[in-house]
Amino acid sequence: MTTDIDLWPDEPPPDDPWDDNVMTMPGVQIEDTGHRAWQPVDFTSVLDGSWEAPVPTVGERTDGAGLFYPGKCHTVASESEGGKTWFALSACMTEMRRGNNALYIDFEDDEGSTVNRLLIMGATRPEISEHFTYLRPDAALGRGVHRDDLTAVLNDTAPTISILDGVTEALALHGLDANKNNEVAAFGQQVPTYIASHGAAVVSLDHVVKNGEARGRYAIGAVHKLNGLNGAAYVLENRHPFGIGQRGVSGVKLSKDRPGQLRRHAVASAGGLHWFADLVVDATGHAGEEAWTEVVPPVPTDGVFRPTAIMGEIMTAIKTRGPLSKRMIRAGVKGKNETKDAALDQLILDGYLSEKTPHESLKDWVDQS
Repeated sequence: MTTDIDLWPDEPPPDDPWDDNVMTMPGVQIEDTGHRAWQPVDFTSVLDGSWEAPVPTVGERTDGAGLFYPGKCHTVASESEGGKTWFALSACMTEMRRGNNALYIDFEDDEGSTVNRLLIMGATRPEISEHFTYLRPDAALGRGVHRDDLTAVLNDTAPTISILDGVTEALALHGLDANKNNEVAAFGQQVPTYIASHGAAVVSLDHVVKNGEARGRYAIGAVHKLNGLNGAAYVLENRHPFGIGQRGVSGVKLSKDRPGQLRRHAVASAGGLHWFADLVVDATGHAGEEAWTEVVPPVPTDGVFRPTAIMGEIMTAIKTRGPLSKRMIRAGVKGKNETKDAALDQLILDGYLSEKTPHESLKDWVDQS
């Protein structure tokens, strides 16, 4: 059998994408900087025991557990008004009060809204002036003057946390498609990974799909937004809306923890998620000029059944109609009377409703499911 095809030609064809003289492959430009990227890595520290596993020390839950890993890339995703920015700024506040610096790169909003929110949260003007840096890029980073400017900021301020607010908008600014894994990966290397290489915990704020049943563990767009992370990914699920005069609550769920140090502080939840915390933003006083913000640990139920859905419906009914008797609760809330009675008893035991009938609300309902 003969063939006219030469499988091992002496010279590469003229359009060979791996031609050493061209140093390109389709769609990729490779810059020859002299850096030897394909040399063996020295892992002596791992063998001799001096290497230390990453520890989440950036940001803080009220019990002292950290939120993010230094030098790693993370995402926080939620629906609109799910609390992403509150969560990110709470971590910035923690770092600023430790005397560290925070960098906020905003592709969605403006400095007025972001800085004013810090003031509402209780940050002082000197804290913000000294420890908070805000960027509002309107051009792609590239490898020219914009990259030089970012490098100067990173070197001058040495932030321990860097927030990228508006990943979808950032991808569009760089001419990349949020639905294409290779383009999401390219952006990840160009921006968040580059910032993380300077030591900051990089936190990218993103959106989830609107359909809750189709949402799962992912932000909107390509799955590489999750698969390409080397830190943690959080999904925020709003239970009580945020706003002036309201006490907003969002559950903070872990959808990925690459280094594996966060999940031990969480409680297993539905859909492969782990309930890590609750974000609480209390703006019930001072006409919205203050918002008491905390990231609190989850409250596990120790395996005891809690009819939280019915509990929430009872609290909604009482908030809407005022104090109600047990008979009126049975009539006005859907479900089995046995379940409604158990929910009512639990609300009384938890201090949400008065024991005396008609039952009146004693504090705002916080769903702990």
